[in-house]
Amino acid sequence: MTDTIDTATLIDWLHRFRDAVTEKKDWLTELDSAIGDADHGANMSRGMQAVAEKIDAAPPATVDELLKTAGMTLVGSVGGASGPLYGTFFLRMGMTSGAVAELDGTALGAALRAGLEGIVARGKAEPGDKTLYDAMSPATSAFDAAIAAGEDLGAATAAAAGAAAEGRDATLPLVARKGRASYLGERSAGHLDPGAASTTLLFETLAAAVAARG
Repeated sequence: MTDTIDTATLIDWLHRFRDAVTEKKDWLTELDSAIGDADHGANMSRGMQAVAEKIDAAPPATVDELLKTAGMTLVGSVGGASGPLYGTFFLRMGMTSGAVAELDGTALGAALRAGLEGIVARGKAEPGDKTLYDAMSPATSAFDAAIAAGEDLGAATAAAAGAAAEGRDATLPLVARKGRASYLGERSAGHLDPGAASTTLLFETLAAAVAARG
């Protein structure tokens, strides 16, 4: 039996991510208040709630339709940097996935990598800039490495979630070089990047959705 993730599991992922950013909204806002605009938690919660409502009203049948719907909804409903960045991530995932009902590990890895590349193209982030890239890049690399080593989707997504958390924590001492936080210079050190924190929730909920497959 081929190890795959279907649209129902991806929908579960989006719901779990909505729940996570809503539960952690105040924490994400607290992180953002230290080095940003103090709106990351509220923006992510509002945006993912809009995504959930959109897909619940008319559940997409294919992976590309689902992820493109999520991306376009985020771009249209979230202000600041998070809407365009996360929106681009899901849009690129959808474009790469195609009109299919499920993805195997290699295809999911390609979609995640395309999402990361979309964020890089939009935000011009590099390693160590103290952005969500510092969590997302190691997460996608860990996922790819696990799949290449013959691990199943459960192990690969768990590895990605762990790598994202390590990347998030590694932003603590960094001096921001991108975004609003970069205006603070040395004062941005000593704070977790809120985008890296929400990215970790993104991969943790993906792992949880895969683990909960029926």
